[in-house]
Amino acid sequence: MESLLQQYVDLYYLQIVILIGINIILALGLNIITGVTGQLSMGHAGFMSIGAYTSAILATQFGVPFPVCLLAAGLMAAFMGVVIGIPILRLEGDYLAMVTIGFAEIVRVVFLNLEIAGRGMGLSGIPAETNFSIVWGLVIIIVLLNTGLLKSRPGRALYSIREDEIAAEASGVNTTLYKVIAFGMGTFLAGIGGSLYAHYLTYINPGNFGFMRSVELLNMVVLGGMGSIPGTIVGTIILTIAPEVLRFVQEYRLLFYGALLVILMIFRPNGLLGDVRWHDVKRYWSRWRKTWIKKGS
Repeated sequence: MESLLQQYVDLYYLQIVILIGINIILALGLNIITGVTGQLSMGHAGFMSIGAYTSAILATQFGVPFPVCLLAAGLMAAFMGVVIGIPILRLEGDYLAMVTIGFAEIVRVVFLNLEIAGRGMGLSGIPAETNFSIVWGLVIIIVLLNTGLLKSRPGRALYSIREDEIAAEASGVNTTLYKVIAFGMGTFLAGIGGSLYAHYLTYINPGNFGFMRSVELLNMVVLGGMGSIPGTIVGTIILTIAPEVLRFVQEYRLLFYGALLVILMIFRPNGLLGDVRWHDVKRYWSRWRKTWIKKGS
């Protein structure tokens, strides 16, 4: 599969497609936390870095196989997410955002001074294990699991917390437990994405996981539509491709990027797809297909 792709697809475009897949995994994790549960986390890059460094250290220092590194990265990020989430998820809104930003910055500074993590020089020589098949295979599995979760009773409970936490608690939903579980699941995906990222670039340093990385991931969720899996995928594709398309005007790239978000907030405040679910996509597709068939006949 990989040899065929490398033979017939330009390596530059293949790289973009792989990065889109990695970003979809990261954005879907943040979507569970912020889009579905309504907890504003702006430190997602911190959990991504935990996954990336965990996987990279295990692979380079201890020779651990990639599948084990991948799982360990997700579990380590989820563990830290739960440990941090238990005390901080009592906060809401701007206060939660500030605490998650602070946590991500603490993680970045720790890796910046950690000998085994290469300090400011970062880690190089990471085995290049990430490829198209692995990334998009995981994307499909994660999308299916996310869809199943959000259609289930726990998924509806998470949505209820976003809409009105007090009403959800009055209805018998253990809001604290569900928020911690959502944070754990979201950070697990951040760790998986971080591991894939490290094993694709084969070199990482703390600068790869700064505050702006968290903002980019949050923008992907907001652009597509909070709580919408199809929306998150669409938003991720657009915001991964946009910097490449605007590379010829690199000095004005952030200007175009900001203008796009401002226009979106004016005309589509709920995001491109709002709260569109997969069953909505199927319904629209069936309706369009019937209309197209009638026109053809």
